[in-house]
Amino acid sequence: MKVLMILLLLIPFGLSSAQKIGELAPEKPNEIFPNNSWGIDVMFGDGGFGLGTFYRRALAQNLTGFVDFSISEVKDSREVSYIDIYGNTFSPNKVNRSFLLPLNMGVQYRMFSESLTDNLRPYISFGIGPSMVVSTPYDQEYFSAFKYAQAHYAAGAYIGFGANMGVNKNNLIGLNVRYYLTHIFGDGVESLTGQFLKDFGEFYLTLNIGIMY
Repeated sequence: MKVLMILLLLIPFGLSSAQKIGELAPEKPNEIFPNNSWGIDVMFGDGGFGLGTFYRRALAQNLTGFVDFSISEVKDSREVSYIDIYGNTFSPNKVNRSFLLPLNMGVQYRMFSESLTDNLRPYISFGIGPSMVVSTPYDQEYFSAFKYAQAHYAAGAYIGFGANMGVNKNNLIGLNVRYYLTHIFGDGVESLTGQFLKDFGEFYLTLNIGIMY
């Protein structure tokens, strides 16, 4: 999964470099994009699929502030999954499913703005904020288990690397890789029999789709 994330990010950079070959015309000034953007994040991680939303606002030419919120399932790194003869997936000794709900505030810095075209706008980002981990019993049916959900307060942060693509000033399309770190307060979540999930990290490949205004 982590290798796939890196390869998907490198492909656009290779295409951008190819576009530069043979260019002799004077470089155009950088495009000026709208200051605000809002949209959704479609997330793929080791623990499964997730969804989120974000709001971004330009603070300077290459600096953007943002707020984002997401929901995704997380798994204990010690957890092992098997598939039975009927195609059903199960994890021995698993006690609870866990869902991460982080609210992050942070900044995004655009890189190489003087050397790359506006069609590809790479950046690094950092976010930090409060989180909540919701646990549900594994021995219950997936959706029915939410009747027994328990909330666990946490704090977290992430660092990310990615790029926005295209020069359309109405629509925002981007792709990035993020690494989240989360600390659960208290005893944590009993993910496996006798083993508690308290500090953990997760990689996510995230597709950003939104509007600029």
